[in-house]
Amino acid sequence: MEQHKSTLTEIFRKFLLKIDIVFHVVAALLLLVACGFILFYAFLNILEPSPSSIITLVNDVLLALIILELLWTVIRFLKKQQFSLGPFLAIGIIAAIRRILLIEAKTSLMEHTPVEKLYEIGLGAVVIIILMAAYYLSVKAQKLEQ
Repeated sequence: MEQHKSTLTEIFRKFLLKIDIVFHVVAALLLLVACGFILFYAFLNILEPSPSSIITLVNDVLLALIILELLWTVIRFLKKQQFSLGPFLAIGIIAAIRRILLIEAKTSLMEHTPVEKLYEIGLGAVVIIILMAAYYLSVKAQKLEQ
């Protein structure tokens, strides 16, 4: 009876792992499609240059980079490679830089910069510094493990 339970558990585990892989492949394909659409719309912004379209272009390209970092994480999973914190820290850094650039670009079109926007930029800079320190520590920890 115990052997039968063990076999059923193993079959169920293998089935769930196969479903997990299928979902990761679908997620990777959807990330590629999303990145393709974002880059397509970014390319359309190049064709109609204006200050707001350039802001949107930079925003879209950085969003595409974030999506590609996520895709790389899915690919690492599918290749059965060890989990790495680095891509997630890179995503956070890119997202914070993207936000700072977007705020800067929007406020550059204003006559007067609101103080709240300056606080937001400062907070974004602090987040970037913290994520860079975390990335540095992560790389050091990986070297120590080896």
